Amino acid sequence: MPRRKSDPALPFRPFAEDAGVQTLAGFSIENGTQRIALHGSLDLTRDRAGLERARTLKSLFEAIVATLEAEDLPDSIPDEAETAEPVRNPFA
Repeated sequence: MPRRKSDPALPFRPFAEDAGVQTLAGFSIENGTQRIALHGSLDLTRDRAGLERARTLKSLFEAIVATLEAEDLPDSIPDEAETAEPVRNPFA
C-alpha cells in the first residue's frame, strides 16, 4: 500500500494506521500499528523557522510517548523480518 503524506491540519495519531507519513522538511515519520519509523534528516536552525520545526517535532514525539504510556506494553515486539519472494531472472 502506498504511503500517504499526512494532512498537517489533522493530528498525528501514533500507531493508528500502517499508511500515514508525517513529513517535516527532509524528515519523515512513518506511522505503523506496531512501530513508527524515522527517516531522513532535519536541521533545527536558530531562527523562527527552526523554532517552528522544533515545536512540531516536539508535539509529534509527545503524542507518541502519550500513546505508549497509555498502553500495557510487552517488553519487546519481534523484529520485522523482510520476506524475499523469488522472481524469475529476466536475463535467463
